[in-house]
Amino acid sequence: MITIHLPSPLTAQKYRMELLYEGPHDDPCAIGIKNCDPQAPLMMYVSKMVPTSDKGRFYAFGRVFSGICGTGQKVRIMGPNYVPGKKDDLTIKPIQRTVLMMGRYTEAIDDVPCGNTVGLVGVDQYLVKTGTITTYENAHNLKVMKFSVSPVVRVAVEVVNPGDLPKLVEGLKRLAKSDPMVQCTIEESGEHIVAGAGELHLEICLKDLEEDHACVPLKKSDPVVSYRETVSDESDQMCLSKSPNKHNRLFMKACPLPEGLPEDIEKGTEDITPRADPKVRGRYLSEKYGFDVTEARKVWCYGPEGTGANLLIDCTKGVQYLNEIKDSMVAGFQWATKEGVLCEENVRGVRFNLYDITLHTDAIHRGGGQIIPTTRRCLYACMLTAKPRLLEPVYLVEIQCPEQAVGGIYGVLNRRRGNVIEEGQVAGTPMFIVKAYLPVNESFGFTADLRSNTAGQAFPQCVFDHWQVLPGDPFESGTKPATVVFDTRKRKGLKETIPALDNYLDKL
Repeated sequence: MITIHLPSPLTAQKYRMELLYEGPHDDPCAIGIKNCDPQAPLMMYVSKMVPTSDKGRFYAFGRVFSGICGTGQKVRIMGPNYVPGKKDDLTIKPIQRTVLMMGRYTEAIDDVPCGNTVGLVGVDQYLVKTGTITTYENAHNLKVMKFSVSPVVRVAVEVVNPGDLPKLVEGLKRLAKSDPMVQCTIEESGEHIVAGAGELHLEICLKDLEEDHACVPLKKSDPVVSYRETVSDESDQMCLSKSPNKHNRLFMKACPLPEGLPEDIEKGTEDITPRADPKVRGRYLSEKYGFDVTEARKVWCYGPEGTGANLLIDCTKGVQYLNEIKDSMVAGFQWATKEGVLCEENVRGVRFNLYDITLHTDAIHRGGGQIIPTTRRCLYACMLTAKPRLLEPVYLVEIQCPEQAVGGIYGVLNRRRGNVIEEGQVAGTPMFIVKAYLPVNESFGFTADLRSNTAGQAFPQCVFDHWQVLPGDPFESGTKPATVVFDTRKRKGLKETIPALDNYLDKL
């Protein structure tokens, strides 16, 4: 089946090289990948880590795109953050052994030519999840895999016996290595958080963690959904913040991004990636989303982490020393979008416009220490004046069931704020397929509930689909967003009320 339908590496790599390779399309690596040439420099992409029989070691499993990968070969191991010409995220080490992965057996092999998959021994210490392996000095990275789902369900994990903490930390590292999707983080409160794509995915990950990676009994909290913060309107006033020494002032406003733009940014549409040419990006934004052309060219950065769906746009006219404080402002913007004002969750879909800046003439009085916190306060003030809202993640649920069970499905979905988008019969069978949107925080225990209401005849499949605004105002007590904000702040150990606007907004 596979061999009939999928093209062989020889034909596939001819047209896939442009999608796979980040560097120029005429260097030896790109030509080698295009022709699938065993004589070219080695280019290999490690896509996942496969645990081996001895604890804590992994085979780096991936595919050779050009050249020959052999035992004892000295290679450059480049992680996802490697930038050509720099030394970060780069190690130069020999490959200890190459093995063929044959189902559950591994066969040692001397060398593997391009077009095949291979497992490498001794590379796992230098890569976290994925990376590029090459022998050519000036090679660029191969593109990083993008997932169509994002880790939105989180669980806090702790050990039953405090003496086992180092084992848990080690186990979390191994878990993060073996599953490319999972995110393991440590909160400021000291909790270890494991984030996965859904309830089932997390359950499997925690089972692996407990039995294979950490090998100690664990206590797990109830699953928690991560939200995003956004705004629903333009700021109702120009927000001014002064720096701690009162010599610098920022004037800014926030407004929501147009419908569809955050999704485009997250998908990585070619013309609006952070790396795209500002003129091309400006044209795209003005044509498709109606931005002002001059402003669309002056997008300073995306955030959080330089790639998220928030924009910092410079709408100033003739401000002095602006380029000197750009880096500090960008740092403040990344900080503010990573931890929003409502409950320190990531911000999404907000455009911050910088209208005017008054700066001190002396460079020493407008350093990072003055500008970064001021930018953050000003962005928070912008968000608080622009009717902030919470976004919740939503699953697309596909349920297969026989005709008589459809009524039970509607009952379960209505109880859980789900809404059905389509239902249809599979031609020639008595099976119905119902598609619905279901908020992630309502999805815990959904499978069990559904099965009990349809006598086990319905099979749901959940995939993360999009973010939607949680209806209600977070400032009115008793509404759903207000309880979410309250619980999240309590869990993170913050003050339980949303900070007042006066904390961030200064008077002239």
